[in-house]
Amino acid sequence: MLKMLLCLFSAMLLAVALLQMRQQHLEISYRNNRLYGRIDHSKAQLWNQQMQIAVYTAPNAIARTVGDHALDMVPIAPLPGQKAHWISPAKLPDAD
Repeated sequence: MLKMLLCLFSAMLLAVALLQMRQQHLEISYRNNRLYGRIDHSKAQLWNQQMQIAVYTAPNAIARTVGDHALDMVPIAPLPGQKAHWISPAKLPDAD
């Protein structure tokens, strides 16, 4: 009789421990899914921001903005007089 009660008690403890572990697994899975959802949402926001930056910094948009505001854009450094060939550095004006 004592062995049977001991086996029954052990089985109940194992069942409770198993149910607790299953509950923890479900809770962790739920949190993981929520976290991945937030990551996907952040990726979508980042993608939209990158797209907006690309639209606003496109060459035609910059040219239109400069033209609309009548800005006189002057290069910081003077432009080279001739185009250099990438194979022959002798054609570079600064090459020695």
